[in-house]
Amino acid sequence: MQQLVDVTGTSFTPLVVVELATNTTEEAIEWLLSRIRDKQEIGGVELRAALEKENPHVFLVGATRQRLLSGAEEVGLFKEYNDGSMRGFTCANKHNFTEFMGNANGFLSKAECQYIVKHELDTLRAQSETHVPGHSEAKLYPGKSIIRRLQSKGILIQIFPLHEQEDLKRLSFTWYKRVKLSLQPLDAIRQYFGEGQALYFGFLEFFTFALVPMALVGVPYYLFDWEDYDKYVIFAGFNLVWCTVILELWKRYSASLAYCWGTLSRKKAFEEPRPGFHGVLGLNPVTGREEPLYPNAKRQLRIYLVSLPFVLLCLYLSLYVMMIYFQMEGWAISVHVEEPTFWTGILLFIPSIIYAVVIEIMNLIYRYAAEFLTEWENHRLESSYQNHLILKVLVFNFFNCFASLFYIAFVMQDMALLRQSLATLLITSQILNQFMEAFLPYWLQRRRNKKMLRKVQKRRTLDGQELPLAEQVRLEADMSTYLGTFDDYLELFLLFGYVSLFSCVYPLAAVLVVLNNITEVYSDAFKMCHVFKRPFSDPAANIGVWQLAFEAMSVIAVVTNCALIGLSPQVKAYFPDSEIQLILWIVAIEHLLLAFKFLLSFLIPDVPKHIQIRLARLEFESLEALKKKVRIQDGGGTM
Repeated sequence: MQQLVDVTGTSFTPLVVVELATNTTEEAIEWLLSRIRDKQEIGGVELRAALEKENPHVFLVGATRQRLLSGAEEVGLFKEYNDGSMRGFTCANKHNFTEFMGNANGFLSKAECQYIVKHELDTLRAQSETHVPGHSEAKLYPGKSIIRRLQSKGILIQIFPLHEQEDLKRLSFTWYKRVKLSLQPLDAIRQYFGEGQALYFGFLEFFTFALVPMALVGVPYYLFDWEDYDKYVIFAGFNLVWCTVILELWKRYSASLAYCWGTLSRKKAFEEPRPGFHGVLGLNPVTGREEPLYPNAKRQLRIYLVSLPFVLLCLYLSLYVMMIYFQMEGWAISVHVEEPTFWTGILLFIPSIIYAVVIEIMNLIYRYAAEFLTEWENHRLESSYQNHLILKVLVFNFFNCFASLFYIAFVMQDMALLRQSLATLLITSQILNQFMEAFLPYWLQRRRNKKMLRKVQKRRTLDGQELPLAEQVRLEADMSTYLGTFDDYLELFLLFGYVSLFSCVYPLAAVLVVLNNITEVYSDAFKMCHVFKRPFSDPAANIGVWQLAFEAMSVIAVVTNCALIGLSPQVKAYFPDSEIQLILWIVAIEHLLLAFKFLLSFLIPDVPKHIQIRLARLEFESLEALKKKVRIQDGGGTM
């Protein structure tokens, strides 16, 4: 990447772009630049910054090698030690780390450097300033995060890390530009995009491979036992074991990845208030700094008196739409029964297709409403905001996507219609998702940057040189902002539901999901590399609250598959005179299976044994080093 020179004459590699609003005053720009460049002793963050030549409201931020190393220690970065263990990096001990070669080059990846710069910018705090210079409406107080205030007042439009053209080309080639049967380059993805993104692609890959046994079992069922619904009892039993085992194995696999990447035992940084959080100014009891305070009781009232009734109303509307779908389904069946032709046969699938499209539209509209409500609830922390948003979206999406299937299975008890509805919903949702996630963003991006792309292409074909930094900044600034893995995990959650809940009546569901996931890898990889801005690294140790969501779905799958087994004519034949006795047996078996599931999760440790030993050894050595330090200090004090 090209080098820049700041006002002190020091050259640096630009890592992060900061774009301010066009109405930002020169006074504010100079003040922010000086605060970024100031030494840490006087309240700055000691980074390097230079204005973009053609746009005074955009400047590029980087850091010296020594500043990046001290920043790595501040954020608690873990690196491989000489003994092969993963330890928290310290500048005093830097030469004992395996990959350290005397400077930050090669030791810290660009994603880690950009994460450090972003962390340092976030720690930039107001001192004696009462407002942002030139913007009296942007109030400040001692200890207030300057970046968050600029964001909340619309002065700071965006902060994003720059792509590295050569590294991006290499990653694109090994990731998606050639058809291959090998695994994804997870380490390379982690090096470029960070642990959070790599864990998502790792989970997508793991889920796809875990579906292969289900697909291999499902194909013979589809070919040989299609109309014999009694045989789905065995497939349902296989389903029960499968959905439990794969989630336990994933926890072990993700722990191994997180340990190798140094995030498994990394301490989580103290969370600052969200930019949109507001309240009455007071003292934080933990940090002692001034910040807005908002009564928790008031937030709970908003959640239970407004958000909860709204969610229930949306669930009712979803139920109402579902009943309209069944009326359409009944009409199509009656038309086909009266005059069975090829066209009336096609008509049987139309209500399910329309309903699948309506489901996707309702999910999209509800998502915006859920975001608005969660923002209005005024959560202090980003993690709390995300958890409440995920809960709202999961409840509605689960009900909206699966309510009709539950109704067909357990109220109508029509397995043929259940099979048809499941297949139509699954195929239609996959087509729509591929369109919305891959084609549409790419088309919009091409349309938005058409002139710039032509200029870039012309320059490349003429001299084959690297894209000039100024043009790269303008091009990436106009790219869509990557909003995180929320939608990606949500899609996988719903696909996991289709497979684990009802695939015993439609054995090809796993095959369709495998094909979808393969295309998903390529479309998501393309989007990350060429449609979205490069996201900041997220030092995640696992997939977070989504692990709980998938485990909750697996518990529901146990209940659903047991109930489907109870509906089988083959099982009912054993209880010809007593339906209550059948229900009691099914409930008893369901409880035994749930007990077995929880016992299995207890017996299979989440972290592999060899990693547990390494972590315990590291903790022991840390305690011994602390004891030694205390003894030396005590000895020095008594002399």
